Amino acid sequence: MILLTPDLCSALHANGIAHAAAQHHGQPEPDPVPVVKFFSPVSAATWLATELDRDGDTLFGLADLGFGCPELGSFSLREIASIHLPFGLTIERDLHFETPHPISVWADAARAAGSIMGAAHNLARRSAAPSNDEAADEGGRHG
Repeated sequence: MILLTPDLCSALHANGIAHAAAQHHGQPEPDPVPVVKFFSPVSAATWLATELDRDGDTLFGLADLGFGCPELGSFSLREIASIHLPFGLTIERDLHFETPHPISVWADAARAAGSIMGAAHNLARRSAAPSNDEAADEGGRHG
């Protein structure tokens, strides 16, 4: 599987450029949404990437190797691509991954849950629950 398409590379590079520009100008660092999710089909290892350096290899994002301590940091695309798993499997890209949540929300949720997978479950539940405003509107219509 191709881990990064040209469109994903462009989006990751754009986030990296925005981050570098913010640092250079002393502005607050951006808090982009993850662009891509990689995962192991045989373990809990999961990576959410927001940026790709000019070297075409160094990604920044949230890494969870399945030990209960997801961390923000840099990781290598080549290393992820070179991982050989049992049964001839390799690390895969989640073709359907989309999120409205910025990386800071993912990081907080993953640390609280102990994993990116747990964070995904909790964030999906939170997004599906009606907000207080929606609940009040519903109560007003039916009450």
